[in-house]
Amino acid sequence: MRCESVYTEMIEGISADMDVENISIETKDIDSSIDGEETENSVGNLEKNANKIIRVEHIEYIYQPGTSYEKKAVDDVSLDIYEGELLGIIGHTGSGKSTLIQHLNGLIKPTSGKVYFQDEDIYDGNHSMADLRKNVGLVFQYPEYQLFENTVLEDVCFGPLNLGCTKEEAIDRAKLAMKMVGVKESMYERSPFELSGGEKRRVAIAGVLAMEPKVLILDEPTAGLDPKGRDEILGMLKELQKTRDITVVLVSHSMEDMAKYADRIIVMNHAKLMYEGTPQTVFRKYKELEKMGLAAPQVTYIIEKLKQSGIDISGEALSSKEAARLIVEAI
Repeated sequence: MRCESVYTEMIEGISADMDVENISIETKDIDSSIDGEETENSVGNLEKNANKIIRVEHIEYIYQPGTSYEKKAVDDVSLDIYEGELLGIIGHTGSGKSTLIQHLNGLIKPTSGKVYFQDEDIYDGNHSMADLRKNVGLVFQYPEYQLFENTVLEDVCFGPLNLGCTKEEAIDRAKLAMKMVGVKESMYERSPFELSGGEKRRVAIAGVLAMEPKVLILDEPTAGLDPKGRDEILGMLKELQKTRDITVVLVSHSMEDMAKYADRIIVMNHAKLMYEGTPQTVFRKYKELEKMGLAAPQVTYIIEKLKQSGIDISGEALSSKEAARLIVEAI
């Protein structure tokens, strides 16, 4: 497959502040058809084929009600989360993302509205919060600051031991969880504070996975990591979703990451859920996202610029590979 000129020109267009008016497409360097697997993120008939594992109905959350500091952080949000999906949540700082996800495992209680886990109201008086937090694991932003035990193994064992597991069971769970996220055996007896940022992040995620949750929620899990570290963490989460059938809910500021890894995206703005759908559906609204202080993946803007220049491109692209295929089809 010979797409070098398209890839190069697209990358140059991106790095040149989206100055794509001067892009020239060398068709002689491109095969007439591109042999590549479909990379489009699409959930197809997800709503028809998957069960709802978490359901949120008209929740509202107000910080410090009745005071001069009163603030509505979540405003009439309804949301379905499906078994086995990777749901991305995007929004500017203060849009309500972090407050919303803390409702999903009962960490905070809504001012009004209901939250259901597997069709059970988590606040009906009969639902065990301990069971809920075992099944819905939450990893906070910069989770490495929550590491506190003397060794990596002890830290990952902490959750299972609190669930009532024997020491042997906790160790077995911890070792399996660390294997899932790529923590090497040579790290088991090391202090977690000696590890790199990416390694600490993996250990923190392993600590939640050791409790064997059905849903894994992560708030900005790649914050502060370099591009290589981000790809490693997100690739690992995608692999867990696919091979372990874990539902993953991921909060992120990176549009490129959401385009690459999410099955479905929701957009929060000023405490409200504004949009939801596949990455293609959401990023098609790039003009509306810009008004919220957000953006689509950069390649989306390149395709739009090419359309404006007169090239009859049909469809949207979330990656350079998808963009190259659309360009070839158009010419």
